[in-house]
Amino acid sequence: MTIAISILDQSPVYPGETSEETFAHTLALVQKAEELGFRRFWVSEHHDSEYVAGSSPEVLISYLLAKTNHIRIGSGGIMLQHYSPYKVAENFHVLATLAPGRVDLGVGRAPGGLPRSTQALQKGVSEPQTLTDKIIELQGHVGGGLKLAEDHPLAGLKASPIPAVAPELYLLGASDSSAELAASLGLPYVFSIFIGGDEQAAIASIVKYRNAFNYEHGTQPHAILALSAIVADTDQEAIDLIPPNKLVKVYLADGRKVTLGTVEQAENYGKQSGQPYTIEEKDAQVTAGSKETVRSKLIALHEAAGVEEFIITTNIAPFEQRIRSYELLSEAFAEVKA
Repeated sequence: MTIAISILDQSPVYPGETSEETFAHTLALVQKAEELGFRRFWVSEHHDSEYVAGSSPEVLISYLLAKTNHIRIGSGGIMLQHYSPYKVAENFHVLATLAPGRVDLGVGRAPGGLPRSTQALQKGVSEPQTLTDKIIELQGHVGGGLKLAEDHPLAGLKASPIPAVAPELYLLGASDSSAELAASLGLPYVFSIFIGGDEQAAIASIVKYRNAFNYEHGTQPHAILALSAIVADTDQEAIDLIPPNKLVKVYLADGRKVTLGTVEQAENYGKQSGQPYTIEEKDAQVTAGSKETVRSKLIALHEAAGVEEFIITTNIAPFEQRIRSYELLSEAFAEVKA
C-alpha cells in the first residue's frame, strides 16, 4: 500500500503574532516538510482577513521554492474567478521555469474573501467570463497554447515563458459539481473535506469523478482528499488541541453558498452581498488522535474513496505543536511503508 501525504498551510495568524512571524512559520514548515519527505506543500489564498496572511500565493510560492530544494510547491488554490487565466498561466510558467518539475497550480472556485474584496479584485474587468470558461482557457495556456481559430484576435497567443516542464493543474472543490467539472476536463481533482465537512459526500464525489472522467484529454483520473488533522502522542492530547472553530456556511438568495470560519465573517459576507441570506453553523471536521488512530482513519478513507494521497492542514498553536503533529504523521506512514 502506498499513501502519499502532503501539506496545505494557510499561514494562520494567531493571537499575539505578527504577519512576519506567520510567514516565518510557513517557511519553517515547508523546510520541515521537505526534510520529512512529504510529497507537496501548498499555500492558500485569502483576502481581507486578519486570521490568515496568505493573500498572494504566487508570490509566497516563489519565495518558498527559493528556500527549498526538491519538494513540490503550489497553490491550494488560486481563486481564478478574480483573474485573467492568461496572467495566471504566465505567473506559473515563470515559477515552473525557475523550478522545473516542482510547481503545482491548484485552482479554487471560491472567492477567498468577502464581497468587498471580490469587488476590489475584479474592479475594471471589461469582459467577464464564467468560471468554467476561465478554467478551460487556463488549461489551454498551461498545456502549451490555447487552440483558437486563425481569425480569432488572440490566435497564436502564448503564455511565455514556456517551461520545459509545465506546472501541474489541479481543480479544487467540495461538491459534486466541481467533481463533474474536473472529470469533464480530464483534470486532477482535490476534494476539501475540511471545507465541505462531510466525509460521505467526499467519497461520493470522488466516485462520481472517476466514473465520469473524460479520457479524451489523454490523462488519467487522479483524486486527492484534503482534510484537517491533528496528531499527538495520545488521542486525548490531540483532541485537547482541536481549536473551537466552526464551519459556517452562508446561503445567499441567488443560490450561492460560501463557507467561512466565523459567524462574524458570515454575517459580514451576507450583509456585503446585498442579498437575503441564512447562516448554518456546525462543528468543523477534524481527524484527531495518536499516530495509530490517524493512520487508521486515513487508511479507511483510502480504501473507501480509492485515493492514494491526502493533503493535510493542521491549524493549531503553538507552532511547535503543529510541527510535532506533522512529525508524528510522517512517522505513522513511514511505519506503514516499513
